[in-house]
Formats: sequence, structure tokens, C-alpha cells
Amino acid sequence: MPNISAKGQRMPESPIRKLVPFAEDAKKRGTEVIHLNIGQPDIKTPEVALEAIRNFEPKVVAYSHSAGFQSYREGLATYYKNAGLQVEYQNILVTTGGSEAITISLNSIMDEGDEIIIPEPFYANYNGFSTSAGVIVKPITSSIESGFALPSISEFEKLISPKTKAILICNPGNPTGYLYSQEELNSLKELVLKHDLFLIADEVYREFAYDGKKHISVLELEGLDQHSIVIDSVSKRYSMCGARVGCIVSKNKEFIATALKFAQARLSPPTFGQVAGEAALKTPSTYFTEVIEEYVERRDVLIEGLNAIEGVLCPKPSGAFYCIAQLPVDDADIFAQWLLEKFSWENKTVMVAPAAGFYSTTEIGKQQIRIAYVLNTSDLKDAIRILEEALKVYPGTINRK
Repeated sequence: MPNISAKGQRMPESPIRKLVPFAEDAKKRGTEVIHLNIGQPDIKTPEVALEAIRNFEPKVVAYSHSAGFQSYREGLATYYKNAGLQVEYQNILVTTGGSEAITISLNSIMDEGDEIIIPEPFYANYNGFSTSAGVIVKPITSSIESGFALPSISEFEKLISPKTKAILICNPGNPTGYLYSQEELNSLKELVLKHDLFLIADEVYREFAYDGKKHISVLELEGLDQHSIVIDSVSKRYSMCGARVGCIVSKNKEFIATALKFAQARLSPPTFGQVAGEAALKTPSTYFTEVIEEYVERRDVLIEGLNAIEGVLCPKPSGAFYCIAQLPVDDADIFAQWLLEKFSWENKTVMVAPAAGFYSTTEIGKQQIRIAYVLNTSDLKDAIRILEEALKVYPGTINRK
């Protein structure tokens, strides 16, 4: 029998999706499962994007340019300029989702065995993208006690080696919802300039900043044009996860030219996704005002409810629509599976994502879960009650009275 590649064997499974079979079994038993495990918003996709797909006129669904339709890239450039970022369409390469944007970026700037520093916990698929590209992740751990603030620069310095080529951040963060400050970004800027590194910023949640705080793009950082790479996507901004359209933005011409070669190898990004994405740029600002108000309400209900449960710690996120909660349990992986297999409250249970899978360092986050507050407040209140009741009877609850 032929052997599977060592790389394939090293590919991590998704901590978000690995519990799906248990959720399916629970549903077959008639138990309602409240999904807090995946960042699939229930917010409606802008009607202008759906109309563009319905009214698609060409008789052939053809390839686009490998960098994406020029009209779409020009529209994206205008979007960024309206956000105060001076970007031209030539600085933009459209990709098949933010996922491909990251894999193309890694392959364009790094060779087999090169190293990338990523504050953890981080979006779990960064591990998979890095493994696929032959890149070694060097994690630097942020703490739940600090609300997952950027670790000190001295800790970054300890990890930098001749193999280090880039630092990757997600801002606002998935899975933490943490929003980096101007001071934190400036400190990263000085670090990457000092060591001649790339700074990759996954900014797909840029629209979702709360409590009067402002998202700051790495594209705003003076003197970083040749070092900064932005990853973006329509998935979360317009609740269009299935469109599978993202982009890379950088003013480094050599990087963009190299990324284009990888883009040419996969021919082109999805035509329908680009049609929807370009139309979505016409979404009125009121859409985001309403969406942000909704997420803030959901966040406040969830965070207040979780922290009211004895033994639970959950920092208040300032962006995105995720949080990490620490539970009084022996092992969150076992607890998450137990919720689906053996527990229900009023014939309901919840599906959460064990947070250990969002860390690259082993044995960290084993008492933590990630929750995506992408459901209505009624469902979130039920989920809080379910977790509260579950912790009362779960065999592995710590310090249960």
C-alpha cells in the first residue's frame, strides 16, 4: 500500500470541525444543538450582493485575470482609500478566500524550514497553512489574564533566528476578539524593521471594532510599505463565507509579482464570488452600523452571562465576534464531547470549540473554549444556561461544591 506523505500526517485536524460527528449524532437523537463552534454569522448577506448574482448576464462563466477582475480590484482600492489607506489596485491580488491569501503569502516569502512567529492562541488553520507550506510556527503565548494583549517585544526577540522571515497577527483577533492598540502595532513595526522581517496582518474582521475603539491597519504604519502584507476577505464583513473571495494587499511590488505567479498556477479566483464581492462594495454604511450594534449586544449578553458562572473567566473582546472562556473543567476537549454525547437541558445542548487547538504550544488552553457569538441573544442566553447546568453535573468539573 502506498505511503501517505509525512506532511499529510503532520497536518492538524480542525478543532472547530472535529466534533461534528458527535453533533450529528445528538441531532439524530432529537437534541437541539446550539452551534457556538464556528464563525458563520447568521447576519443576512447584503441584498446588493445577492442581486448581482441573480442578475448575472454573461452566457459563459469565464476565468478572470489571475489577480482578479480589474474592476473589482479598483473597487477594493476605493474601499481602502475611504478607510484612509492609500492603496492602488495594482497593490491588490484577489484570492480564493482569506485562506488562499495566507497560503500564497507564506509560499511567496518563505522557504521550507523557515520560521514564522505568531501570537497564540491563533486561528487554528494557521497551523495547517504553515504545515502545507513547509513553514515552522514559533508561537508566543498571550495570556487570558491580560485579555490576550500582545506579549512583550523582549519575548519576540527571544524567538528570532536566522530562519525567521515573518510575524503573523490577526487584528481584531480570532479566536480572542483582541484589538491591537497603536502602541502595540508600533512596537511590532520597530521589531520587523530591526530584523528585516515581513509583518502579515490578517484583517478580515477590520469592520468589527467596539466601544469607540478604532481598528488600525498595518498599512497605516509609516515606513512599513515594503514589509507589510494584509490579508482580507468578504466572508465576515458581508456575511458571505461561501463566496470564497479574499485578497492580499501589499505595496511591496516584488512580493505581489511573486504572489501572482502562485495565483497563475491556480488560474483564477471564483467568478461568482468576485461578482458578489464587487457588488457588496456598494453596501450602505447603515448595514455595518446595525451589524455592529447587534454584535455588541450579543457580546455583552454572552460575556456577562459567562462571567456570572462560578469558576468561569472570559475577557471582554473589543472586536470580531469571538471570545475565549476558561472553564473549571479538567479537559475542555472531553467536556465539549461530553456536552454532545451525554448532556442536554430542556432537550438542548451546545457545541463549542476546544481552545487547545488554537494554540501551537502543547498542553496550553486545555481548560479553555472558543465561542463565536454569531447567534441571536435568545440562543446565547440558552447556551449560557446550558453551560451553567452542565458544569454542575460534569464529572470533570473542578472544585464543584
